[in-house]
Amino acid sequence: MSSVDVVVPCYNYGRYLRECVESVLTQEGVDVRVLIIDDCSPDNTPEVGQQLAAEDSRVEYRRHATNQGHIATYNEGLLEWASADYCLLLSADDLLVPRAFERAIDVLDSNDTIAFAHGRAIRIGPEGVTAEKQLRQDTGSSYVVSGNATIEKFCKVGGNLVETPTAIVRTSTQHRVGGYRGDLPHTGDMEMWMRLALYGSVAYVDCFQAYYRRHPGNMSNDFPDCRIADLLQRQLAIEAILAIAPYAQQEIQRLHSIALASIARGAQAGAYKAFEQGDTVACRECQLFARRTYPAIVRSNEWRKMECKRFFGPRAWGAIRKMMAPLRWQKKVHQLSRGM
Repeated sequence: MSSVDVVVPCYNYGRYLRECVESVLTQEGVDVRVLIIDDCSPDNTPEVGQQLAAEDSRVEYRRHATNQGHIATYNEGLLEWASADYCLLLSADDLLVPRAFERAIDVLDSNDTIAFAHGRAIRIGPEGVTAEKQLRQDTGSSYVVSGNATIEKFCKVGGNLVETPTAIVRTSTQHRVGGYRGDLPHTGDMEMWMRLALYGSVAYVDCFQAYYRRHPGNMSNDFPDCRIADLLQRQLAIEAILAIAPYAQQEIQRLHSIALASIARGAQAGAYKAFEQGDTVACRECQLFARRTYPAIVRSNEWRKMECKRFFGPRAWGAIRKMMAPLRWQKKVHQLSRGM
């Protein structure tokens, strides 16, 4: 029977901790251990963590004397403690779907070149798994993608493709690639999945494997709410991987160009959103970032349209759209009539 070590970093999530840990302990078909690392939480995490450890010998609880931050906490558990066949980093506010380990490990056990397996996550609110969020799935098809193809897909998307609470990693591979990077606090997980893909193939389990909880206390809310800062972190994560990838220089340049184009399009989308919200300053910043990142974007129709909008401004553009609405409707009717 395969084994899984689950690292549960917890900072101020004591109210969610029991539900998270119990979703691990009730997994079938595998041997599991859980390490709760309390990063000096000011809430009731110590009481909950100690009680869980007292109730089940598979659970270990440890508490930092001072807050060390999420990156150091992740690496402590994954690199210093985890020793099972597989490991999972599971935030204390998330939880697993029943039989998630069984489905992922079926494919992992079948091919020792697979670095990690991941699936889909369903969003829940602070209240937890409500009746309408209950999943009734027993099986999910899976397929394996090469590491090179996985990295190229990351570049094409220009962002993260992996739901972290679903990612079950081969522990030997995790130890081989090392820990999370402290200089990428916002996209460390994205960089990690690509780094693992340099050392093996990637399995995708096509079903829900975990619940991702959205709530006001999400750690991601602590990062600056800035579209450009997020896009820049994605760029840095991709460039960090391409800097160590064993590819020919021509291939690195190709993937870099693909990634920059995707990130620039993300900035362009941010410009559209800012314009619609009347934030012309943010709109201009996104446009400038897009042009700096991928100069060729200025030849796109999206760029020209956005520049036209910026020239008129939100108020005037709104009036123009209102005036043009009847003409657009007539054009649509004409096109439909010609197609009949």
